[in-house]
Amino acid sequence: MEILDKLLTTEQAAKQLHISPRTLNNARSTGTGIVIPYHKIGSRVFYKQSDIKAYIENNTFNHTGESKNNSGEGTC
Repeated sequence: MEILDKLLTTEQAAKQLHISPRTLNNARSTGTGIVIPYHKIGSRVFYKQSDIKAYIENNTFNHTGESKNNSGEGTC
């Protein structure tokens, strides 16, 4: 039996990310900033709990010099 991933509303997802729902709406509309896959059921928008968790994990750094595009290796 497959366990379905919990679906979150924009408000619930924004709360977990500590941002406003408006920020998440704007990011979804423009495709920039916080880019997290979403699902539409009718006119309602939902985010998977696992996608929120993955976004947080992929954007966790130890210091400000790190970035997701920086592999940590120096270039000459």
